[in-house]
Amino acid sequence: MTTKRNLLVRLVPCRCLRGEEETVTTLDYSHCSLEQVPKEIFTFEKTLEELYLDANQIEELPKQLFNCQSLHKLSLPDNDLTTLPASIANLINLRELDVSKNGIQEFPENIKNCKVLTVVEASVNPISKLPDGFSQLLNLTQLYLNDAFLEFLPANFGR
Repeated sequence: MTTKRNLLVRLVPCRCLRGEEETVTTLDYSHCSLEQVPKEIFTFEKTLEELYLDANQIEELPKQLFNCQSLHKLSLPDNDLTTLPASIANLINLRELDVSKNGIQEFPENIKNCKVLTVVEASVNPISKLPDGFSQLLNLTQLYLNDAFLEFLPANFGR
């Protein structure tokens, strides 16, 4: 029998989550002083819907993170990220992305493949421009760019 559970996890590593009888949909590794995304997360890449990695020291996102096809919410504020990899386009079910308070200078052009994105929080980043792909995010209803260095928006943005 399979049971669906939402778990907020603050233990690294956590052996208590291993087992085929559980479907883990939510993991919270916020405020854990992490420098890397924990590998244990990928045990649940098929079922994980929400991932919180807030307030750590993560500098780079591993490629395997973008295999989490069920991911709806990815929360990465207050880390040390300087780029978002192009493989973010693999997260086709992503609805909410929070990368505020990092060092991100630009979004990859293929962010347009995240067609169900409704919320992007990217405040307090040195972003100077948005790629044209943002104008293709037709479901985007909330875009936060407070304290960014935005110089211009894509020509078709908001149409």
